[in-house]
Amino acid sequence: MIHTNNDAETQADIQILGKIDEFFNQFNIATFLHRCGIKKRHGHSVRSLIMAIFTLPFLEKNFFRGIVTNDNISFGKDAAYELLKGSRSNWRRLLLTIGMKLYHFLNRLTDDDRESVLIVDDSPYDRSRSKSVELLSRVWDHSNGRLVKGFRMLTLCWSDGASCLPLDFSLLSSSDAKKRLCENRKSMDKRCCAWQRRQEAVVKAPENLETMVKRILAAGVQAKYLLMDSWFAMPATVTALSKHIDVIGMVKKTSKIHYGYSGRPMDLKAIYRKLKKSRGRAKILAFAVVTLKDGPPAKLVFVRDRRKKDWLALISTDINLSNEDIVRIYGKRWDIEVFFKMAKQHLKLAKEMQCRDYDALVAHTTIVFMRYMFLAYQNRIETDNRTFGELFYACCQEVSDISFVEALYRIMTLAGNRLKTLGSYCEKTASAFFDAIIEAALQGTGLLENRKLVSNF
Repeated sequence: MIHTNNDAETQADIQILGKIDEFFNQFNIATFLHRCGIKKRHGHSVRSLIMAIFTLPFLEKNFFRGIVTNDNISFGKDAAYELLKGSRSNWRRLLLTIGMKLYHFLNRLTDDDRESVLIVDDSPYDRSRSKSVELLSRVWDHSNGRLVKGFRMLTLCWSDGASCLPLDFSLLSSSDAKKRLCENRKSMDKRCCAWQRRQEAVVKAPENLETMVKRILAAGVQAKYLLMDSWFAMPATVTALSKHIDVIGMVKKTSKIHYGYSGRPMDLKAIYRKLKKSRGRAKILAFAVVTLKDGPPAKLVFVRDRRKKDWLALISTDINLSNEDIVRIYGKRWDIEVFFKMAKQHLKLAKEMQCRDYDALVAHTTIVFMRYMFLAYQNRIETDNRTFGELFYACCQEVSDISFVEALYRIMTLAGNRLKTLGSYCEKTASAFFDAIIEAALQGTGLLENRKLVSNF
């Protein structure tokens, strides 16, 4: 089942390894590794190496304890490092290919009325202890309000509100050479994937974002909206992205950003002052249709801030969408925050291994994203009964064929049998009680003449 000799001391570990092996087989990950140029000339198979790294957090081990100093595995640490540092490995294509397989599986379980969305956000990839990592730079951590050494991990996810799939990412260094602490030191062919990754690492996030959205949509992902927070919802960025997909995002309250309203440019606070506010404790205070510079019209929705006596503003390029739906759909953006927390705290993103090679960082991040996809898949098949396929729909058909009175009769019968097993039981009182319930139900449904259904109770 497993091609490595990792310890599986407990029954739980054996079950986890079995599920991981089944996941690799069901989604043909070994085949995708080969197609994406992730190969080895000799030695152990790529599948066995990837699985050994993939299973580390599920067995509560890190890269050092699980690979470097582990005598129970049949390959050495050099084989693992060589695989991760490969400059011709197309890790982006691998992540997107596996993500598309999972997307098609999950999309069949999504109702047509439910909006599927793309979510974009960035998170600091902290390498504060590092000194000589390729393209290491000082990046702004907006959650702590300070500069840290590391990268900005720009991530694009798909979500249907129940499951979240990370489909693409970029580890961004600073576009300002003065903020970069290390430069590229690895010689490589400029046509390979590693060179292209290094080139996009020094490009500003909005330029990378549009390329990522176009790549995801071209792969066949169907999403109605792109969700983003105030760090990306600038008028120029919204205008560029709205050519490909409708955008819903939170906007900053600043005097430096203007929107067209009442025939002249105005900032957000000035627009809010001119609007008529909802009375009482309404959650949605006001809305306005504005124009973006060189872009389409957009709707601004002003909502009450529950944390303090203030307001927040959302923007939507779909002006026909109701205010309530804009607020509701934007709430799905929280899925990517859950993903970041899970990836960092439990799946060992940026903590599992300390490697100085930029390609190894990209490879390890891809494996962490694959781990989250595995968890999303397992969670869905264990909680969503529709994964049973035709059996689920057969059960639904059986339930729909049972009338309300028949269902109530079955419940009362089970309750009566349960009461009879107890020590003290007043049969006349219980029968009268059940008869009154059934009679009221029959009267409510106009089926009083069907009293014979419960005459034998």
